[in-house]
Order: sequence, then C-alpha cells, then structure tokens
Amino acid sequence: MNTNRLNKIRIVLVEPAGPLNVGSIARVMKNMGLQHLVIVNPQCDPLSEPARLMAVHGVDLLESAQQVNSLPEALVGCQKAIATTARTRNLSTPLEPPKTILPKLLQENSTSAIIFGPEDRGLSNTELNYAQWFLRIPSNPEYPSLNLAQSVAICAYELYQLALEETSDESTITPNLATLETLERYYQHLERVLLQMGYLYPHTATAKMEKFRQVYNRSALTSEELALLRGIIGHTEWLLQHLPPISSLRGSKKPLESTEP
Repeated sequence: MNTNRLNKIRIVLVEPAGPLNVGSIARVMKNMGLQHLVIVNPQCDPLSEPARLMAVHGVDLLESAQQVNSLPEALVGCQKAIATTARTRNLSTPLEPPKTILPKLLQENSTSAIIFGPEDRGLSNTELNYAQWFLRIPSNPEYPSLNLAQSVAICAYELYQLALEETSDESTITPNLATLETLERYYQHLERVLLQMGYLYPHTATAKMEKFRQVYNRSALTSEELALLRGIIGHTEWLLQHLPPISSLRGSKKPLESTEP
C-alpha cells in the first residue's frame, strides 16, 4: 500500500458545529490511515471532552489538527480539491460518486483536500468555487441527508481501499501542478483585468467568474501553464494602462459579447 499518497490528503471541515462529529472524524481518519485534519472556523471546541471521547485513539489527530479562519487558508499548498455536496445547484461540473472521483487525488504525488461543509447547510456556492471537482454520496432519495461524520467515513474508507489496490505507475504522475492559492491569485487578476477592459460588468462578474473557474479547474494546470496565462493577463493589463481609454475608441466597433445559455 502506498501510504505516502494518503499522507498528502487533507480532510477539511468547514465550520463544524458538533464536537461529537469532529471526534468521530478523527477516529475514522486514524482507522483509514489519514493524518491531516484542517478545521475552518470551528463552531465547537475540537479539543473538548466529548470530542476526545469520540476520537478514542484518534485524539492525537485532534491535537495536531490545524485551525484556520478561512477556506483559502485551509487549501494553501494544495494542488487539488474535491468538495462534497448533496445538491446540484448551478454547477456545470457533474457530481460524481466517491468511487469514480476520489482516484483523482491519488493519480499524482501532490497535496490535495476533500472539503466538507457545516452540518446544517453544507457548502455554499462561494465555498464550492475553491474546488475543482464535486462529490455526492449516492443515498436513498427518500432520506438522502447523511451525517457529517458518516460522509467523512465513507470517503476515508474509499481512499483507503484505493491505496490498497494502487500499483506504482510513474507514467501517470503529472509533475508540478499549480497550487490552489496561485490559481486563486490568477482568478483575482483575471477578474480585475476583464472588468478594466469592459468584458465583465460588476453586476455579472461573480456569475461569469464562476464559469471561468470551472473551465480552468477541470484543466489541472501545471505551474508553467499558469505562468503562461498570467503573462498574457499581465501584458493585457499593461496595454490597457498605455492605450487610450476604451470609451475614446469611437471609431471601432465593440466586440461581440459572448452568448450564454
């Protein structure tokens, strides 16, 4: 079994409210060989007595868990992220079951994360934007809602089984993937320039940028590819600063806007 791949996977909990859930998650992570727990803005005390009692021999994971204030902080250093959700919402990226989507986290020797939302609401659309793929656990449609700890347990089990079955194949390794924080800086830069050139408008920028994110997130960009894109945007920004204002270019026709479904 290649435990090194499991050691590079983070379990990220966004605003968990139940110490019993957090303790149970630490226990099942210990059972399945996962080492890294990151908690975003916890709404309970992850080191409380109830959490410790539920963790049993996983108390060390509670004690070593990283607590951060925001989801981007939890993903620093990650090249891949899968978000869990039970609702399709407006996502153009399909929701996939654990068996088909979790292998993506083991295909390259890169740091990755699985993101789980709060017990009462799940992940928001804004939080989903930080992931490249989306996971939904198939369940009885008459009662589809799963407990947070149960959801983590299912994913942890599937990852452990994948690690057991994994064979070493260096040809599948893609080196030097761009990290999620460098992607986030690119998205912010891209939005700023597209607003400046008049392609985006403030009232529609959020919706259009979500579509850009989905396109780029599916591409698994390397650091070199992202640097190329940043160079294009940087040069475009320089031209916008040195050319006459767009409003003064009356002699040319405005480019056709892209049509959206």
